[in-house]
Amino acid sequence: MLTRIPQSLIAASILAAGCATPPQEMHRARFLQFCDLAVSELNKEITPFRDRADDDPSTHHMPFFEDAHAVRALAAAYDMTGRKAYLDACRKWSDLMVRYQSGMIPAGAYYMNHSRAPGQDTGQWNLADSGSVGQGVLATAVRCSEPAERGRYLASVEWLAKLAIENYVTPSGGITNGCWPEHDGPWWCSSATFGTLSLLLYEATGNPQYRRVGVNAMRWLAARDFRELAPITFQQRSSGTIFYVFDLYATGLRHLEPDDPARASILRQWEAALSWMAAHQKTRGADVPDYTVRNVDMAGLPCLVYAFARQVPVDAAHIAAADAELTYIGDLLLRDGRPNVSKLMVWEVMTWGMLSYAERLAPGAMARGLRPG
Repeated sequence: MLTRIPQSLIAASILAAGCATPPQEMHRARFLQFCDLAVSELNKEITPFRDRADDDPSTHHMPFFEDAHAVRALAAAYDMTGRKAYLDACRKWSDLMVRYQSGMIPAGAYYMNHSRAPGQDTGQWNLADSGSVGQGVLATAVRCSEPAERGRYLASVEWLAKLAIENYVTPSGGITNGCWPEHDGPWWCSSATFGTLSLLLYEATGNPQYRRVGVNAMRWLAARDFRELAPITFQQRSSGTIFYVFDLYATGLRHLEPDDPARASILRQWEAALSWMAAHQKTRGADVPDYTVRNVDMAGLPCLVYAFARQVPVDAAHIAAADAELTYIGDLLLRDGRPNVSKLMVWEVMTWGMLSYAERLAPGAMARGLRPG
């Protein structure tokens, strides 16, 4: 039976479930260690992503949607600590996103650090990746106290939103993936990432259009079982599907009335997602490779558990399991000392893991808006 667990009582609830609780101080120390590594990495020369095997430590060469996870977490770390270096790294990265955006075709798109580049009018460009990039730029914007700087970042994100709403948001509520030859209809990942960005933009601006887009994307997704989505099927990328789809739900659940059928569908599917985690997480005995070898986005799943626990009934055992995963992620990254975060799959595990640490230590910070409430 599920029992609502207020965030302030999570640790006590884990103990009540009979599970060892890693010290909060260890989570915090590791999170800030990873934040410092991310700052160092983002302050390097940023070069195009070309090869998954590239582990040259002299440059930073990752797809920008991966970087956006680090930026969102760094923004939360800035809230926690006030360390200027964290916000400065977010600013530097966001400045680069804005600069590249100014040359992109279609106008308003973000460069992904792969495929279609600024000035090119052919080749693949994905709204799903851009939705994640926009979340990073927006996380930077809402923490800038200087109005002109904040306005410049917000204008950048709203430029992407204008492009998407005018061209890729469909009457069904589903959202297509931009210039993507694989599928020309509404797609689960672009609906999830741009839907999440739209809800965060609503929190930042109060523009009801963004809320409508985000809520309609939730409704479109909630009408579909997350295990039956395609292309890129659940069987092909299970943990990634769960992360992006339920990140949208965790962000937008409070915008659905208690008796809304979409809310009921989301909560039913959340129980199925929790069951999948119980059967597939390394810390619960699943015979799977470590997350730097396969399914890097497993490191982001504790984030979802913590985010849902702030809002809906969650069994204490799931929160205990999320804490165990968070400890495993830190152990995995630090097993050989300082991790080589210039290697893509290590960077991915660390940045998805940073999202989980951020939600654990600063609940709700990554969904922060400019407006009160």
